[in-house]
Amino acid sequence: MRSYRENAGGGHLTFGRGFAVGILITLISSACYVGTWKIVYFKLMPGFAEKYAAHMVERAKASGANQQKMDETARQAQQFKKMCANPAINVALTFMEVFPIGLVVTLLSAGILRKKVREPKK
Repeated sequence: MRSYRENAGGGHLTFGRGFAVGILITLISSACYVGTWKIVYFKLMPGFAEKYAAHMVERAKASGANQQKMDETARQAQQFKKMCANPAINVALTFMEVFPIGLVVTLLSAGILRKKVREPKK
């Protein structure tokens, strides 16, 4: 965003333009993150959801949880596996891991880096 302000904006940047630049950067980097994670998830770590679901249940057992808590954990583990099996939900969950951080950074950067055009004194 700073580079845009100095190079393309002639040293000036409004909050709106800064937000637009920042959100585009965030969307592109989020898409790259999602794409990379999908390659890792489906090619390098097949069966991750099943292994993680089993780990959830084992952790509940090891903690000495009662049967009701174990049943709830098993239900959540099955729901997790089902959600991960749906590619659209899988992509959306992965996107939501990183996008909120980028949004906060974008808002802060747009506010900090804004520079209004100063009118020359007459």
